[in-house]
Amino acid sequence: MVKSYKGVFHKDEGPSKTDRYISDYMTTNIITFTPEDSVYDAMQTLLKHRISGAPVVDDKGALIGVLSEGDCLKEIVKGQYDNRPNQTGKVGDHMTTNVTTISKDMTILDAANFFLSRRFRRFPVVNDGKLVGLITQTDLMRAVNDLD
Repeated sequence: MVKSYKGVFHKDEGPSKTDRYISDYMTTNIITFTPEDSVYDAMQTLLKHRISGAPVVDDKGALIGVLSEGDCLKEIVKGQYDNRPNQTGKVGDHMTTNVTTISKDMTILDAANFFLSRRFRRFPVVNDGKLVGLITQTDLMRAVNDLD
């Protein structure tokens, strides 16, 4: 007598619950700057919206840098004796241009490892060089919470 040892057959139930992607949780309505914006106006925007930085894009929507609170503080230090930034300073002169980005197609669990291996709390999300969103550690925590 011959028995079959195929094992138990499982129906394909589609994507796993853990196959959630950055694109499902990223923020797409984000504040951006251009290199021509004044640092003073950018600082006012950061303060108004209570954010610590924002991506800098060119006229085609390509990510070219990030302006952070630290970048703004550098302008204040270089400012006049009354600790006010130079009104003519441009974002393009102070932004960080070596920006680490994340792909919208990365799973949330891979993204969590990506965050752990770097010191940043948020990353711009790009697709074909264009800025499509922003993902934060808080977004990932919300995503993991949704796995339950």
